[in-house]
Amino acid sequence: MDKRVANAAKAIEGIIDGMTLMVGGFGLCGIPENSIAALVHSGVKGLTCISNNAGVDDFGLGLLLQKHQIKKMISSYVGENDEFERQMLSGELEVDLIPQGSLAARCQAGGAGVPAFFTPAGYGTEVAVGKEVRYFDGKPHILENALISDYALIKAWKGDRFGNLVFKGTARNFNPVMAMAGKITIVEVEELVEPGELDPNFIHLPGVFVQRIFQGEKYEKRIEQLTVRPKA
Repeated sequence: MDKRVANAAKAIEGIIDGMTLMVGGFGLCGIPENSIAALVHSGVKGLTCISNNAGVDDFGLGLLLQKHQIKKMISSYVGENDEFERQMLSGELEVDLIPQGSLAARCQAGGAGVPAFFTPAGYGTEVAVGKEVRYFDGKPHILENALISDYALIKAWKGDRFGNLVFKGTARNFNPVMAMAGKITIVEVEELVEPGELDPNFIHLPGVFVQRIFQGEKYEKRIEQLTVRPKA
């Protein structure tokens, strides 16, 4: 089945106010830059975004935060975004902070059809407030529900028109598990190839999890904090 769409604007058709989105990436690595830009342009509002990070002030999900298009963030680490901090402290933005491992596991559970699981992570902290606690081998665990989304926005290195994907390096991060947990998964790739060009032994995510795919353009691939050794 050919899953190609022309561009990001076509890919995000159907995303409307109030929907829940999973957005792949870790920091600014492997984020769906084109899809985020298309959402900014669309003006859609009231979004709940599930993402490890919240971008930076002028890039990634930070662009949606600037336009007040996100009402709730479900994230792990958000320390690089001043606007996020301002909106959270002022009460403009609802925030659910989750331990990073629990966030990954909850996305993975959603993609696998597992409704919930117990984990020791977060017990005794604010993360555990209101959650069921059980003891396993004498150790307390809290119940975490799986995460799913209306749409998942994913970035891959290469993909074919059937949606088979290959990720490059650390850009693999949250992208595969979120692709599996989205009801409709939109993928942007750096290279869109024909079926058969990708070695089947090295496919990271099969096309069964992908509904739309397009070739992105003009990737900036920013680095959050560039650190270099001083000159001698």
